[in-house]
Amino acid sequence: MRKIDGNPMIESTAKPAAAVLFAVMFLAAATLFACSASPQPSLAPESAQHSYLGFDRNDYPGDAALPTLRKSFSFAGYWLSSPPGENSNSWFGKRELLRSRGFGFALLFAGPSSGQLRDAPYTLKRVAEDTQAAAAAARRDGFPSGAIIFLDVEEGGRLPSTYFAYLRLWASELSRLGFRAGIYCSAIPIDEGEGLTLITSDFIREQLGPTELVYWVYNDACAPSPGCVVTQNPPPPSKSGISYAQIWQFVRSPRDKETAFHCTGYSENGRCYAPGDTGHSWFLDVNTATSSDPSRGAK
Repeated sequence: MRKIDGNPMIESTAKPAAAVLFAVMFLAAATLFACSASPQPSLAPESAQHSYLGFDRNDYPGDAALPTLRKSFSFAGYWLSSPPGENSNSWFGKRELLRSRGFGFALLFAGPSSGQLRDAPYTLKRVAEDTQAAAAAARRDGFPSGAIIFLDVEEGGRLPSTYFAYLRLWASELSRLGFRAGIYCSAIPIDEGEGLTLITSDFIREQLGPTELVYWVYNDACAPSPGCVVTQNPPPPSKSGISYAQIWQFVRSPRDKETAFHCTGYSENGRCYAPGDTGHSWFLDVNTATSSDPSRGAK
């Protein structure tokens, strides 16, 4: 997954009618979330002393890769939609094979760009379609009720108000459909000038208030990232600087030329590979999590 940081804040130009629509959307989302929320499974770490490595990539690495990858990784990122910029999804139908090999899951669904959420009516329509599609894909591949689905947000910086309307409804609608909402987003500090720094995950959490999302953050800058290393004793997600993160992606492949310029362990082509992948067949993003099954999808 590739991310775009420093997205400038998009000022609202909505007319009064659009403002009324926003108010209705927020009220409906809050009411629906309060009425439909059910007790959620605990997200407590499986062990206070241990974190778990996972990998993700846009393309399924192939059945033959699983024995090698399982030697290093406890869970796999699993797309429920086509990854960003792709027209198909090669992960569909692979849940049972991965589960039989001992993998847990971090479920992903591609979110919209802020530019696509142009107004309140379209935002409402888009999030209704996306939550239905995410839930249907999860059920089709056999994932259990209560599994956490992470919305892949490709932008960093100050997201516009339409995106927060989308996120509130993403959480409430997924809950109504029997799943739990997560978000994958940036934890890389952005210098806004005049001594101000913004972290996208913090900004989202502050704006959403009581709406509960599970956070999968990315920050591949060294430090805090240890670089492209695959170890049996990985750092906990809190080492990302985000205390509430359940997953931390500390490696992106290929290496980002700005954030990860000083990081070590990458191959000469700037990509990260698993130990045992001597042919450099499957470059990977690398994650650490508080659970070997962060989405609760292997039950």
